[in-house]
Amino acid sequence: MVNNTREQFATKLGFILAAVGSAVGLGNIWRFSYVTGESGGAAFLLIYVLCIFLIGLPVLLAEFSVGRRGQSDVVGSFNNITPGKPWVIGGILGVITSFLILSFYGVIAGWVVYYFFAYLTGQTGGVGEGEYADFFLNFIGGTAGPVIWQVIFMAIVLGIVFFGVKKGIELSNRIFMPLLAVILLFLAGYSLTLDGAGEGLAFLFTPDWSAFGNTDVYASAVGQAFFTLSLGMGAMITYASYLPKDVKLPSAAGSVVTLDTLFAIIAGIMIFPAVFTFANVEPDAGPGLIFIVLPEVFNQMGAGGTVFAVFFFFLVAIAALSSAISLLEVSVSYVMRQFNWNRRKATLAAGIAVTIFGIPSALSQGGPLETTFFGLSFLDLVDVITDRYTLPLAGLIVALFVGWGWNKVDALKETGLTDSVIGTLWLWFIRIIAPLGILWILIQNIFLLF
Repeated sequence: MVNNTREQFATKLGFILAAVGSAVGLGNIWRFSYVTGESGGAAFLLIYVLCIFLIGLPVLLAEFSVGRRGQSDVVGSFNNITPGKPWVIGGILGVITSFLILSFYGVIAGWVVYYFFAYLTGQTGGVGEGEYADFFLNFIGGTAGPVIWQVIFMAIVLGIVFFGVKKGIELSNRIFMPLLAVILLFLAGYSLTLDGAGEGLAFLFTPDWSAFGNTDVYASAVGQAFFTLSLGMGAMITYASYLPKDVKLPSAAGSVVTLDTLFAIIAGIMIFPAVFTFANVEPDAGPGLIFIVLPEVFNQMGAGGTVFAVFFFFLVAIAALSSAISLLEVSVSYVMRQFNWNRRKATLAAGIAVTIFGIPSALSQGGPLETTFFGLSFLDLVDVITDRYTLPLAGLIVALFVGWGWNKVDALKETGLTDSVIGTLWLWFIRIIAPLGILWILIQNIFLLF
């Protein structure tokens, strides 16, 4: 049965800000920047934007429609729409995936908070030129430090989710998102004044056409699209279940996709000019880009570099927090329904569980649990499993469910696109184009195993 007493967002703006907050996170700043660097810059950006609008937007609208129609957690929503059908596997995958992602996401966010604290308190003052690699590796390779900062970050996340949809999730994102935009625009504007701005912008916006023949670039683009839009992890379905019926889903989905993409591009404008100005490295520095390369950049900026660094890591911490809130809410919503618990009990249980599960990731970067699995650390293994397999698989199930398993009339009615050309196009995108694109990427990723 549908829960008629389910919490709701107070306004459409509150929902959009929360959904944008879920989408805008480490994926836009940390992950987008290093994946763009590794994947050829402008060629990747162009393919990524196409993936966002051809696959990401249709699937996001599908998830919104499932959540609002189901009026439950991600598992309950599938069951409410098609009781007893195997489509519920998509919901189960969403809960598992969001739990796994948050387990290592909280660890990386803990690193960000530590860097913010270190710059704020002057701890980085003694780090000389070329020493940030050792500074970073010594920190993440420790036993206590990574766990302590992971726990601090997760405690903040728990505190916000603890207060519910309106007073916790919606209120926090009403503060975080405008603040995030202001800081990001300020830092991007400063980067454009640097000597390397032209080279950085050329890297980001002038494609190397030979890169379009590399299938890995397409796989990275789809994976990034799913990661940054929180697709396949149940977050958007869960958030949409708190929506009143008068909110127009297509405009909400379009707003989320547009704002999320703009955040990612502006983050690139902020980062690459600085890298090309100060750092004697290539932009494909990988995951260490914001923890090693950018601190070296800040170090070369002189006194102003510390101020830039404080704002930058505060920006990344806020972005990580807004996404982590949505990831935890997936598990909390599920636990509330499954065990008939109140929000506070469910938040504590889910939050503590995911934090404990994340400890092996925190200790896998040179600490006592450095043992590798298939050549990967525990953190990297969980990242690969979710990014390459469970996220696209869950997204594929959502697309097939809305396109083929759900009554066509009901699906179109829920989106408000009945008897419209856009509705027909969306339905065929969700039936044919999105599934084929996702399936192709899944097959590519499976081949990477061998």
